[in-house]
Amino acid sequence: MEASSAFPRRPTRKVMVGAVGVGGDSPVTVQSMTTTKTADVDGTLAQIYALAAAGADIVRCTCNDVAAAEGLAHIVPRSPVPIVADIHHQYKMALAALEAGVHCLRLNPGNIRRPEHIKAVAKAAGERSVPIRIGVNGGSLDPDLYERHGGHVTAEAMVESARRELALFREVGFDDVKISVKASNVALMIEAYRMLADDPFFVDDDGRSVPLHLGVTEAGPLPGGLVKATAGIATLLAEGIGDTIRYS
Repeated sequence: MEASSAFPRRPTRKVMVGAVGVGGDSPVTVQSMTTTKTADVDGTLAQIYALAAAGADIVRCTCNDVAAAEGLAHIVPRSPVPIVADIHHQYKMALAALEAGVHCLRLNPGNIRRPEHIKAVAKAAGERSVPIRIGVNGGSLDPDLYERHGGHVTAEAMVESARRELALFREVGFDDVKISVKASNVALMIEAYRMLADDPFFVDDDGRSVPLHLGVTEAGPLPGGLVKATAGIATLLAEGIGDTIRYS
């Protein structure tokens, strides 16, 4: 089941996550995530199939160690939907996830910070035509961004984090990205996405911005978490901002 918006969306480029289009003329897609250890292949696949049956178009799995990367190699060919590998602190796990055949990577700029590592991953992803989500998280920014913005999380700091990461990608000719700027505070999350959507740095010569992945991080359990996530996501979709949304 695809999510759709009754409101005109801002023009964005399309990236392909496996066979699923994100951005451009594609419908707004729904993503969720597994909570199993990815090394548990059967358990993880059971969750993926359940999520797909519930309407998820894309599913994210963690890739935080070698066992998880090995699990992905068995999960990806058996999954009914494209798989995104969530990379934590080790850039080599991103390379291993690519070798496992994942359809997309999620990199947190606050966790992998060395430019040479970031560019190595972007180059490898480009060689395989695998997109990357620049997944900025208000709770894990690069420490120098906290300092530059008064010691706390701001929308400006989150957008600057995304801008830095994309600039490094572009140094190796990689621009196949989608971006998220998530925060646990709904008002801050909305402000950051609005700022990002209006930033010309992310717009190409045809006037199309990068596709945006919407979500509220650490929204919490039901029912409050569902209300909190929906408040932020629905507000932005009503303004034409957003190409894929994440519920967990």
